[in-house]
Amino acid sequence: MRLKTKYFGEIDCPEEGRLQFPDGLFGFEEEKEFFLLPFEGSEGSLLCFQSAVTPGLAFVAVNPFSLKPDYTPVLTAGELKAMGVERSEDLCFYSLCVVRSPVGDSTVNLRCPVAVNDQTRRAVQVILEEGGYHMHHLLSEFGREEGAPC
Repeated sequence: MRLKTKYFGEIDCPEEGRLQFPDGLFGFEEEKEFFLLPFEGSEGSLLCFQSAVTPGLAFVAVNPFSLKPDYTPVLTAGELKAMGVERSEDLCFYSLCVVRSPVGDSTVNLRCPVAVNDQTRRAVQVILEEGGYHMHHLLSEFGREEGAPC
């Protein structure tokens, strides 16, 4: 399908790449379908959730494991069941970002990741109760590790 995007202009997206968010994203509950698009040169660590319906609506996201390799999001039994998996490790996770200038002032939300079942294309944003993660981790808190995107 042809898709108008916030960051990439008009592009072709395969229909099978569409993610279904039954509950939308926090604050955007009416938006149920997104495409996950990588930013060029980020090697898949920096992406955006682009609305399939609203061209100007896109959320910058990161692979949280690229910033914090010991990140361990754990979903509740009910969330796992709704996602059709038995373990949190069976899902892909992405953290939403607020991009600021300078980039070091940008924040990453590790407490409310987006979990994606790559097999069913179902996605949900959750609130992690455990792990001590926050909604506003400064990007500058994460040391520049070899292979890290920022």
